[in-house]
Parts: sequence; structure tokens; C-alpha cells
Amino acid sequence: MHERLPLLHGRSFAKRWLRPAATLAFCLVSAQSFAADKVTFLTSWFAQAEHGGFYMAQAEGLYKKAGLDVTIKMGGPQVNAMQLMLGGETDFMMGYDIQVLKALEQGIQVTTVAASFQSDLQGIMTHDNIKSLADLKGHPILIAASSHLTFWPWLKKRFGYTESQARPYTFNLQPFFADPQVAQQAYPSSEPYAAEKHGIKVKFFQFAKYGYPAYGTTIVGTKAFIDKHPGITARFVKASMQGWVDYLKNPAPANALIKAANPKMTDDQLAFAVNKLKEMNVVEGGDAATKGVGIMSEARWKATRDFLVKAGLLKANVDWKAAYTNRFVKGLRIGM
Repeated sequence: MHERLPLLHGRSFAKRWLRPAATLAFCLVSAQSFAADKVTFLTSWFAQAEHGGFYMAQAEGLYKKAGLDVTIKMGGPQVNAMQLMLGGETDFMMGYDIQVLKALEQGIQVTTVAASFQSDLQGIMTHDNIKSLADLKGHPILIAASSHLTFWPWLKKRFGYTESQARPYTFNLQPFFADPQVAQQAYPSSEPYAAEKHGIKVKFFQFAKYGYPAYGTTIVGTKAFIDKHPGITARFVKASMQGWVDYLKNPAPANALIKAANPKMTDDQLAFAVNKLKEMNVVEGGDAATKGVGIMSEARWKATRDFLVKAGLLKANVDWKAAYTNRFVKGLRIGM
């Protein structure tokens, strides 16, 4: 004799057994909807301390917490970052103000969404007998070919250098070591480190201290990508800026990733570089001290535009205000 089960074969039974299936389907859809957004970021050179904030955001899981699956690719001397970004090989690139302005001049719609450093690290390394950049008049100065389109015209205007002083810099320090009259372009954490290891006393003069307006280690994307993915852009910028603040407090997690990506990088050089970044206060100094990490100013961008126009390196009608936006950094109070 079969006992009749009230209502279990009816609508109530169906609802009770269908709920788990419906819940499972909803969870699957939700998991797909909230899957991490893939982002590729291309740096300007081989992995080093100057890229530490991005590697820190990776090491600490800041990108993951922001719902991002970030791949950091290294740049290098043969890598055309702008071309790769325009070709869809990377979503964001580590950029430079002048590069962005020149792209706009060519009709390429790119924009800067954050400045990791409040000043460009670029400068000149001299022997210990030089007291200031003004003292370099008449001295041979080694500069790379690309520098003729960036800081060299500014230096000539600012200090009265002549074109005859410029000599080719091939990223070989031997000419500098061999001649105490020679100066050369440098980054504070790189060439001075090599000179120190070579037993040569040097001085480093950062251009920003003399009014060079460019920002450093910026994040640049195409206008098309930024307009289509403002949420991804905002999350990437915020996590990266947090990464920079954290890196300068405890660089070890990021340095492990940097050394894995670039085995030639040593603990000693990384420590030297981090100390320089702290001394120069490029992340939280300047306008970032009051307006937040990553911030940029109209005055600074205009100053860069103005010197390029005066040097004949940029057309006056370029829409320089399109070169940057504070939309994604305005209001960030990271590290404050």
C-alpha cells in the first residue's frame, strides 16, 4: 500500500527541487559576470625599481582585489610601446608627456590617466668637480638620440648649452669614466649606481629641480579604450597608485617579482634605487602631498607644451589639454 504524499508530486515539489538548480545557474552566471577583467600593462624598460609600484600591486594582490587580472610586460630599447598599444597588444603603457603630445599632433588619440611620479627622474651625471648644471657650458655631454627631441632643447634654452656639446650616448659608461670633463644623461638609480661601483665620485642633477615640467612614469591609454572601459581604468589606476605608496614602505614583495622578470637586477641596485626614490619624494611629494597620488596640473602640462612649441618640436595648434585627465585620480587619498 502506497501512502499518498500530499502535494509533493504537485507544484510545491517542483519549486523545492528547482530552487537549487536555479540557484546554481544564477551562481554560474554571476561568476562569469564578476570574472576578473584582463588588463595588460607595458613598461618602458626592463623591470626595475622605477616600476616597483606596479609590481607591488601585483605582489600584494591589489589588482586581484580590484577585480583585475593584470599582466605586466617589460619594455626595452627595441620595443615601440605606442605602436603595440595602438595595435591592441597592450591596454596601457608607461608613458611620457612629450610622447603623448607628439602622438596627438599626429592625430593619435591617447591620453595620460595618472602620473606615478610628480617629476621626471631624468637628469645629468657629472664628475665630482662640477657644482651646478650652469658649470657644464663647454663640456661634452653624452645624450641619446631621442633626447634631442625631449630635454636637450630645454637644456640649451635654460643653460645656454650649444649643439656642439652634444655627443652620442650609447649606454656605455666607459667614455664618462675615462674623461673627467665629460657629463652624461642619467637616471638617479642607474648610472650613479654604476659609477659608485666603479669607484668614481659623481654628482647627479635632476632636471626637475631646475624647472623641467614633465611628469614621470605615467599611465597612458588610448581614448577609445578609456571611454569604453572607465571602470577598468579607474580600478587599475587606484590599485597602481596604492602599489606605489606601499612599495616605498616595504619593497620586498615587489622586488621578488622584479628580479624574476629581470634576473640581472640585484638586491643591491634595487635598494640603491628605492632609497633614491624616497629621497626625491617623487610619489607623494609636489602636488600629490595635498591633492593625492597620481595628480597632474594644467600648468605643468602647459609648460611642457610651451617649451616644445618654442623649440619647434610641436605644432602650436595641438590640443594639449587632451593629453591628460585627472578624472581617475581626482579625489584619491591614498597614502594621505
